[in-house]
Amino acid sequence: MKIMNPKSDNYFPQPESNGGWRFLKDADEITDLTSMNLGKLDDVIEGYKFFFDTYASGIAIIQNGHLIKEHYSFMTLPGSRFDVWSCTKSFTGIAWGLLLEESRQGTLPNNAQVDLESPAYSFLPDNLKVSDKRKENITIGHLLSMTSGIAGEDKLAFGIPTNIDCGPFEHALGYCENRYGKKTDSLIAEPGTVWDYSDPAIAHLSILFKSIMKQEIHEYMQEKVFSPIGIENASWDVLGGGQFIGPHTCAHIGLHISARELARFGYLLMNQGFWEGKAVIPSWWIDVATKSSQNLNQNYGYTFWVNTGGTRWPGLPKDMFALEGYNSNRCYVIPSENLVVVRVGAGPNQWNEQSLIGGILGASRLY
Repeated sequence: MKIMNPKSDNYFPQPESNGGWRFLKDADEITDLTSMNLGKLDDVIEGYKFFFDTYASGIAIIQNGHLIKEHYSFMTLPGSRFDVWSCTKSFTGIAWGLLLEESRQGTLPNNAQVDLESPAYSFLPDNLKVSDKRKENITIGHLLSMTSGIAGEDKLAFGIPTNIDCGPFEHALGYCENRYGKKTDSLIAEPGTVWDYSDPAIAHLSILFKSIMKQEIHEYMQEKVFSPIGIENASWDVLGGGQFIGPHTCAHIGLHISARELARFGYLLMNQGFWEGKAVIPSWWIDVATKSSQNLNQNYGYTFWVNTGGTRWPGLPKDMFALEGYNSNRCYVIPSENLVVVRVGAGPNQWNEQSLIGGILGASRLY
């Protein structure tokens, strides 16, 4: 059941510097303008505090365009920026969706033509060598869906270099070892035949984006997405340079953003990429990216986690999708409930996130 309130239709928050989200605090207003019971919601937050109040963290809950609940712990504030780790990957995925749209419109530099089936290594700068001939069969879609065959977490191939002689993009391309002594020079399987959550695969997307677009991902996203929707206080790590490949935007981790501004991004996705009547992100890409991208892991789209058939988060809405990062950084989007829930900061990686979202939904008078 989609909860829509005429007062929230076509609402988009002002930037934080100009007032930000409309914030409901009165229990009757919350009940009238959203589906939530404040008392039940308070109980959910109390349970959340038990797990997270010893960490610097924050949570924000948006429904029907209203900020209905937020909580910050350990000396953090609504404007505090948090390292959201692999949530960054989904921002990279959106940048690539915009690139693909520009290809459709014929507006890419040098009239480049790119789609999900394009061979990724065909866009690799000429001065960068291919470490395994099979990598030439990797497509852009393989990189975005974690099916490239480039080693990832299952093989301890995290995107972290190990010494001063190796940069992050050298490791991604297979030129040197990471801190676990692992390299990505040889594929673990043929492209499209294995799913492995791979930082090095996503790191490729930064090099390739710059090669095609002639602009870094963080610069492009600032212009095309962050500024138009009022994200003012985010920062994005740039790595490499000097004697190393780069500098390039860190595509797999490295975004720092507040809970309220991450919720703003989730709200944009929930509104199919539209902001104040303008198409900021192509709706077709959001639709494609937030559905299963392959059969090897049906709960992964193109850089987004999805709830295909209710199998990732049993008992929760099947249209729910999420940006996910280390330390339990999350941005959950549930279009059918007009709901965005953000949890950011430090914290345990293993916890019952279903109880949090289930509890929030259970606070609704419609459940």
